[in-house]
Amino acid sequence: MSSKASRLRVKRAVRAGRPKKEGVERYPGGQIRHSETEKEVKAVAIEALKRVHGVDYHASGYSGYTLGRLFLDGRISDWERQAGDEYASWMSRFYGVVGYQFPSARAHSLFSVSGFGAETSPERARMAREMSERAQKLEGVLLTRAYGPQIRTTVYNTCLLDLEIMRTMPDTQLAWLKVGLKEIHYFFGLEKSAKAG
Repeated sequence: MSSKASRLRVKRAVRAGRPKKEGVERYPGGQIRHSETEKEVKAVAIEALKRVHGVDYHASGYSGYTLGRLFLDGRISDWERQAGDEYASWMSRFYGVVGYQFPSARAHSLFSVSGFGAETSPERARMAREMSERAQKLEGVLLTRAYGPQIRTTVYNTCLLDLEIMRTMPDTQLAWLKVGLKEIHYFFGLEKSAKAG
């Protein structure tokens, strides 16, 4: 006859943990062999995006970034979104040509961060110089407006850094964003719009 303590140990060992899943493939070590397809994984991510941001990913490709969600919310117009998209793509090219790291840690693989080598071709140096001059002009255009530093920072945080907090910006800050996007629209010479005037 075993003691009460040993019976209790056996009972606890039998009931410990979650019950094992039945009818699933397992590796020889006992771990479950996962068989999720890429489509199932994407479905989970899309559902989370819909739940968190409140927009249907399938309905529009604009729900994947903050500026697009501002457009879907009706807070900015289509031409303002286009100007912000152009600013973001141009600044990304600028950082790549000049050799700066992209300013967002989310964009990095921390183990493979590198700029370009110390030696450059004359063509690359010319491109970097031209893009630097154009970036300074663009920044100057934004800074010369009333509330220039606020406008530049708002555009930078919304379009380039893609900070989600910018989606809930107050109306004053949204007005700064709209002024900045209008200046960017004119700076890049985007397609003229009746609403942009």
